[in-house]
Amino acid sequence: MPLSARNRLKGVVKGIEKGEVASTIKIEVKGSAVITSMITREAAEELKLKVGDTVEAVIKASEVMVFKE
Repeated sequence: MPLSARNRLKGVVKGIEKGEVASTIKIEVKGSAVITSMITREAAEELKLKVGDTVEAVIKASEVMVFKE
C-alpha cells in the first residue's frame, strides 16, 4: 500500500496494553530505541497485533520540535 509518509521505522512489538478505548503499543526499533504509539483498541484488534510481531511505525507530522537544556 503506497503512503505519502516518508518516516517509516521497522521494529518489533515489545508490549501491548489494551484499554477500554485505546491501546498502547511499544515498538522497539534499531535494537534499542522504543516508540510508543496509541491507537484505537479496534485498530489493534483488526491488525491482530501481538508481542514479537514485526511492524512498521509510520510517522506523519507537520512539525518536529527539538529541545535542549
